[in-house]
Amino acid sequence: MSDYFDRLVRKAGLPPIRLHDLRHGAATIALAAGTEMKVVQDMLGHSSISLTSDTYTSVLPELAREAAEAAARLVPHQRSKRTAGLTSGSQRPSPSTPNSGKDHKASKKQQVKRAS
Repeated sequence: MSDYFDRLVRKAGLPPIRLHDLRHGAATIALAAGTEMKVVQDMLGHSSISLTSDTYTSVLPELAREAAEAAARLVPHQRSKRTAGLTSGSQRPSPSTPNSGKDHKASKKQQVKRAS
């Protein structure tokens, strides 16, 4: 069968490809199409899912990129104006607090004194 396939490939003017390479191509395309790894394992007749995973997932770097992009889409893109720029646990001084500007200036002076 492999010899017959080789003749067909040459006759069609295709680059050299082995019959077994079609199996890899089919598995790779199935994974790229979103087929579950367990289904591909069964399709190929592998005894373990790790063999299928180890062999075929490294072939598809675009799957890793797509997974990262899907995760990024879950992160909110817009923050509310009230909390923009604040980290967890930080608080913005209330503008209505008396002497808040003076306290900030005094704190800055203390920081400069400590640094020198």
